Amino acid sequence: MYTEYIPLWAWILFYVLVFIMLLIDLKSFGKKGQHEVSVSEALKMTAVWIAVSLVFCAGIYIFYPGGINVAHEKGMEFLAGYLIEKSLSMDNLFVFLMLFSFFGVERKYQHEVLFWGIFGALVLRSIFIFAGTAMIQQFEWILGLFGLFLIYTGIKMFGHNDDEQVDPSKNIFVKVFKRFFPVTDKMHEGDFFVIENGRRLATPLFIALIVIETTDVAFAVDSIPAVFSVSRDPFIVLTSNIFAILGLRALYFALAAVAKYFAYLKYGLGIILSFVGVKMLLAMNEYVNAIGRLIGIDINMPHIEVPTLLSLAIIFGVLALSMLLSVVITRKKRQEQ
Repeated sequence: MYTEYIPLWAWILFYVLVFIMLLIDLKSFGKKGQHEVSVSEALKMTAVWIAVSLVFCAGIYIFYPGGINVAHEKGMEFLAGYLIEKSLSMDNLFVFLMLFSFFGVERKYQHEVLFWGIFGALVLRSIFIFAGTAMIQQFEWILGLFGLFLIYTGIKMFGHNDDEQVDPSKNIFVKVFKRFFPVTDKMHEGDFFVIENGRRLATPLFIALIVIETTDVAFAVDSIPAVFSVSRDPFIVLTSNIFAILGLRALYFALAAVAKYFAYLKYGLGIILSFVGVKMLLAMNEYVNAIGRLIGIDINMPHIEVPTLLSLAIIFGVLALSMLLSVVITRKKRQEQ
């Protein structure tokens, strides 16, 4: 790894830039509760976020310390990690759509919830990534467990029921919160908390935020190990992950209008998760062979390293094909009805 080449000031500068971009994103959608985000606005902001991410990727490709070959490899790793996280986050956004529907959150208040949800996700994912990096440095075999888990999750997505409704009442964090803090059943526009009869009460909007935050943590369990499949550099894993989720708020409003056309996206995501899981296991041949010797089997598995560029091409191809098939098949079904 080349993390020793990344000075502390670069990490600080990155987080300062992230904070500035979050403020810009918040202001770009207008004042709280006074503006309903249109699809055209969401598409424009999504394009801006993707462009900013690609500029950052170009910066890594050109300026990453350690030599030109290292910089070029890190640039490809960032792009692959970004694409993995962006594609997996789409499934997350569809869950957010169901949650807002469950709570009856008006569209003009949704962007406020998503802003604070993403802000919390940035903090939690940073902790997860640093902790994951430390674990992998000490116990490399954990990558093998990550790989098996991703394959399991990928296969499981093929049996996922789209009609299954999200039930926030079963969320353990919501249950704990309600035991210690009073909650009102009524929405109060875009407020998370209100004061009624001298008591401070949480609104359903804040409960929605809790569910979204904890749901994102559950999704991070899949996406962060998947990014570790293309890079073990914490700077690359962290920045690609954060840039991917920074634009989620804009992407949500863009996808919300066309969600019905992506019914088969989950199969593409399942293939991507299974692929990165297999990719991880192929690089863990020493541990696989050692386990084989322990049980008396001579596996003699060779070390197979899938090039980052090939991984990038496969991930992009599967994602594009699944989205294309979703649109074509959905339109065909609508025409037949």
